[in-house]
Amino acid sequence: MHMFKAKAILTDIEGTTSSISFVRDVLFPYAAQHLSMFVRANAQDPAVLTQMRAVAQEVGVAENNYEAIIATLLQWIAEDCKATPLKALQGMLWEHGYKNQAYSAHVYEDAVKQLQAWHTAGIPLFVYSSGSIQAQKLFFGYSEFGDMTPLFADYFDTTSGAKQEAASYQRIAEAMHLSPENTLFLSDIAAELDAAKAAGMQTCWLVRPQDNAADDAAIASSQHPAVRSFSEIAISL
Repeated sequence: MHMFKAKAILTDIEGTTSSISFVRDVLFPYAAQHLSMFVRANAQDPAVLTQMRAVAQEVGVAENNYEAIIATLLQWIAEDCKATPLKALQGMLWEHGYKNQAYSAHVYEDAVKQLQAWHTAGIPLFVYSSGSIQAQKLFFGYSEFGDMTPLFADYFDTTSGAKQEAASYQRIAEAMHLSPENTLFLSDIAAELDAAKAAGMQTCWLVRPQDNAADDAAIASSQHPAVRSFSEIAISL
């Protein structure tokens, strides 16, 4: 059990509250399978058009070159690229899947129980993920445990900055109206924890056996307290 004195909690999703395999084996293939048809069918939708223009500008092709734009997006999916236009379009696609009951988002039961307990105790909860804010809300809105969105005060994505840059966490702390040292950041990625710590936040490393191959030596030598479950995290206000 690790005790932290914090006024708020900022959590990652993939590999932290939820399994990596759900994103990798369910969400990514769904987006890849439906992307081409979705982009072509909705190319005049302002929200879709904005993201297509961003992709075109990024790779230097014409905005109406759908083939090149779609090929780029599919390549980014295969590479798990954190590009903001891709994440926005994936969010739109995943909304279709959730609402049509193609799947429900996986969340670890220990995370559900602890998040509910912290919320009940009056501890503000925030999410920071590379997935778009829309995708985050859909994820928790259509979880295997029902609608979890009432638990969270706000959501942050890569529009706040890259997750491995300290400045991103400073911006988020400002948006939460909290000093970084009063915030506990939870993640399964050491580089993200390093960035949050550099910004002044407290950190906790989620090392889930299903998702993380870190051995005992790596855990023992880490500068971040490590746990295998949310049940091992205690908060003191």
